[in-house]
Amino acid sequence: MYKTILGRESRRFEVDPSTLEFGLAVCLENCSSLSAIGTPIGCLLSGYMMDTIGRKKALLLTEIPLIIGWIVIACATNVDMIYAGRVLTGFGSGMVGAPARVYTSEVTQPHLRGMLCALASTGISLGVLLQYTLGAFTSWKTLSAISASVPVVAFVLMLFMPETPNFLVTKNKPDQAMKSLAKLRGSTYNLEREVTQLQTFAQKSNQKKKLTTKETIQALLHPSCLKPFGILSLYFMMYQFSGVNTITFYAVEIFRDSGTTMDKNTCTIMLGLVRFIFTIIAAILLRRCGRRPLTFISGIGCGVTMIGLGTYLYFKKSWEEADPPIEPTATWFPVACIFIFTITCTLGFLVVPWVMIGELYPMKVRGIVGGFTTCMAHTCVFIVVKTYPVLAHLLERHGAFILYGCISFVGTVFFYLCLPETKGKTLQEIEDYFSGRTKTLKKSKQLEATTAANGNSKPQLLAPEKNKLLP
Repeated sequence: MYKTILGRESRRFEVDPSTLEFGLAVCLENCSSLSAIGTPIGCLLSGYMMDTIGRKKALLLTEIPLIIGWIVIACATNVDMIYAGRVLTGFGSGMVGAPARVYTSEVTQPHLRGMLCALASTGISLGVLLQYTLGAFTSWKTLSAISASVPVVAFVLMLFMPETPNFLVTKNKPDQAMKSLAKLRGSTYNLEREVTQLQTFAQKSNQKKKLTTKETIQALLHPSCLKPFGILSLYFMMYQFSGVNTITFYAVEIFRDSGTTMDKNTCTIMLGLVRFIFTIIAAILLRRCGRRPLTFISGIGCGVTMIGLGTYLYFKKSWEEADPPIEPTATWFPVACIFIFTITCTLGFLVVPWVMIGELYPMKVRGIVGGFTTCMAHTCVFIVVKTYPVLAHLLERHGAFILYGCISFVGTVFFYLCLPETKGKTLQEIEDYFSGRTKTLKKSKQLEATTAANGNSKPQLLAPEKNKLLP
């Protein structure tokens, strides 16, 4: 990608271009590291911005470093400009994560929240596919210019979107919250009832006053915040150490080492296409199946496929070391493991925890702790990508993948014991659960029988269902 610039630099300093391979590797490594350095900082800043200036303004500001970063890369005339552009794009990528999920969760109704929040993951998968595909046919400058157009379009479209009603209610702006709901729900919806319930819950949770530094720290250390933060932090750690980003970052290398006769770049593009298709499927299944079943599918599927891939690479190594060497057989098997891994991982791991960032946290610190969580997620990405070469050296490649598979199985047990099901629950119900005001998120059998007999939904909290208007 950067050979053009390195070639120009070699001519300027009269260096033999044949000696630039190491420089190219260093450039690529530095670009990845610089992006990863900027991302956690953006995550932390966006969390503070969300709770201070609002979800909409935070989302608008996140697009600025992305636009500038991609333009700098597209116009780069030396390696330093590329480095600067990567820092800015990494910073912007970190900023956008939490605000996008929180905004979507607060403007949607419970029965649509999971599916619509998952659209962010669908967009990421589409971006990966486009980068894989366009990168094979265009120059890196053209690709950077195309990438710059995406945040520009997002910025313009976001200008026409309203602020979330939840945030406006906490700022004592019920009239603006009513206008926001009217734009989001339509004029036939019972707007006053939802705004009244948001105000009631804000008063109950003491959300209407601006928090001091001491009160913010106390809110962050409260069980209603610590419990979901612990669950999601472990979720991100478990799913990252299942090998998902190792497969993404080292796809071509893994395909090459697997011994398959298929074209490596074609396999990589197909992998991006599969990820995109099954992210869409996951968004649909979130509405039908919930969070826990999809997480279990990912945990078990990733564990089986990673152990299968590691086992094949172990036998492949023994075949190569035999005297005389034995020709590898069933070269389709590692490719199948990688594709099945991508499918099962996409169905749960790549979607569910990002959706739950906007669901599990209490309203008054949702922005800040959401930023902490995305920071934790990207830090795990950095650790996994950087430790993979070390693990591959210490345990060899097959041992690293078997370790990833075992971690997936351990994670599945943790998810079964600790992960709550939030499908169809209002944000108020979820906050009440983690605050200890309710014992479970499951509806009791007695309440279900009463509801069925009366033909009414829950009387206390607003939980509108599909195609139904409130009286």
